[in-house]
Amino acid sequence: MKIFFLYIDPGSGSWLAQMIIAGVLAGLFYFKNLWLRMKAFFLRGKNDDNLENDE
Repeated sequence: MKIFFLYIDPGSGSWLAQMIIAGVLAGLFYFKNLWLRMKAFFLRGKNDDNLENDE
């Protein structure tokens, strides 16, 4: 069995770190927008009822 020592140069390492960070931030942004859309969908009916009662 041969042992291979892999080398990641600094440019590739920083690129990989940047891609991981960008992926995490993109995921957070996606789920935040999804949560706000769901929240707006369920709260939309309540806001309409409040407007009718105020008039």
